[in-house]
Amino acid sequence: MNIQKIRALSFDLDDTLWPIGPTLVAAEAALTAWFRENTPNALPVYQNQALVSSLRESLKIQFKDQLHDLSAIRKQLIREVLQRAGEPTHGVEDAFEVFFQARQTVQMYPDVIPALDALKDRYPMVALSNGNANIEQVGLGAYFSHAISAQDFGVAKPDPRIFQHTLARLNLEPDELLHIGDDAHTDIWGARGLEMPCVWVNREQRTWPGEGECPWMVRDLGELVDLLRDEKA
Repeated sequence: MNIQKIRALSFDLDDTLWPIGPTLVAAEAALTAWFRENTPNALPVYQNQALVSSLRESLKIQFKDQLHDLSAIRKQLIREVLQRAGEPTHGVEDAFEVFFQARQTVQMYPDVIPALDALKDRYPMVALSNGNANIEQVGLGAYFSHAISAQDFGVAKPDPRIFQHTLARLNLEPDELLHIGDDAHTDIWGARGLEMPCVWVNREQRTWPGEGECPWMVRDLGELVDLLRDEKA
């Protein structure tokens, strides 16, 4: 990786800038509360974890061409729960909106805002995510010139087309965009498919689980700032 050539940065979101686990727990709790208040017959169906897991797997098969669209899959799951409970399905959008809004309440890792503040005047930055977080609603809109999601684009990382689209939006060559993410497959393997430079954010100090040589690795975004500063010096 020749950092001297880097002209812009792309960031994964979930588990790179914030932990997704607590956010989804809170979003599930909000959706459960909606069922309890609005469609009580659906509550025991939704709380049947084995059944809901089975429904999710069935939906992945049924809607295999829409797996990049997490919002669509979530709406279908809500519809299935309501139908099985004998409840009307006209509340799908309302139920999803409750889940979606709770999903936008995230707790940044403590290193994120200081790092983005340090980088924002040096590089254009792009959010490049397979998730359905809204960059404005989570409070990071001021840092990113573009937000590219699998849901909107139509394919998910590691598909090379979403990386190619990002490069085209920025009018950059592959070696000019540094991609930063936590997932060895979707982020690192995806970027490497186009020979893009990449940095693996390894907050839990895991052993490299991917194929080939371990990429450049940082424990947090503070180390990323130091890496870019040192290499630019």
